Amino acid sequence: MHDIIDTHAHLYVVNDPDTVLRFCAAQGLSDLILPGVDRSSNKTHLELCCASVGKPWPRLHPALGLHPGNITTAQETEDCLGHIRDNLARAIAIGEIGLDYTYPAIRRDPGLQVLQREVFSSQLLLAADAGLPVIIHSRGAWRDCLQLTLAAGVSRAVFHWFSGPQDVLEDILSAGFLVSFSPALEFSAECRLAARIAPLERILLETDTPVAYPSAQGRRVPSTPVDIRRTLTALALLLEREQAEVLAVVNQNARNFFGISP
Repeated sequence: MHDIIDTHAHLYVVNDPDTVLRFCAAQGLSDLILPGVDRSSNKTHLELCCASVGKPWPRLHPALGLHPGNITTAQETEDCLGHIRDNLARAIAIGEIGLDYTYPAIRRDPGLQVLQREVFSSQLLLAADAGLPVIIHSRGAWRDCLQLTLAAGVSRAVFHWFSGPQDVLEDILSAGFLVSFSPALEFSAECRLAARIAPLERILLETDTPVAYPSAQGRRVPSTPVDIRRTLTALALLLEREQAEVLAVVNQNARNFFGISP
């Protein structure tokens, strides 16, 4: 089975991306979306995308963003946002951005929630002004992420690795936004419920490489984009539909959302 898209892979942490990408090509992956999480990862992904031109690899598409877990000093934050602004023309999306209220530091200092929201809103406005889609990290802050995204006037958003409550999911779908799922769909009750509720036409597949998932032997193994087939298999089994049918729909979803050609 060929022509499969991983919509969320962090290759900046992969030790040997050349080998990984050659294997991805051999396994029929056509496109990878590479979300950044800070200035360094954004820069690495941009360089990797440039270096990939003309190579027999999947096509690489950079997304630029500042992850809520990487919001540090005001100067470092502004440096990253400035780098994103300077490279908007090279980006296919803004991401991975969002909010995360599960960090212990957030629970100790609610003021950090305010800072996360300010930085998230700044990036949402950048995306809205540039007409770019956004890739949203929303763990523990699903409702706030949705409200801020709507307030910014963003027209295309995907709530990455969605595991939130059903009422927020229904509002995400009503707003016309998408959700994505990783190989956690094999075992996460929250993800599986969301995947049953969301129409297939609103779903994207991802790996969140290099997140480690349980192997057949039970131990956790870091993922690569090739593990997108685990996500596809899990979704097809859950929906009791043929893999080829599911793949055709989710691939088209990804092309429409990110504006990439077949």
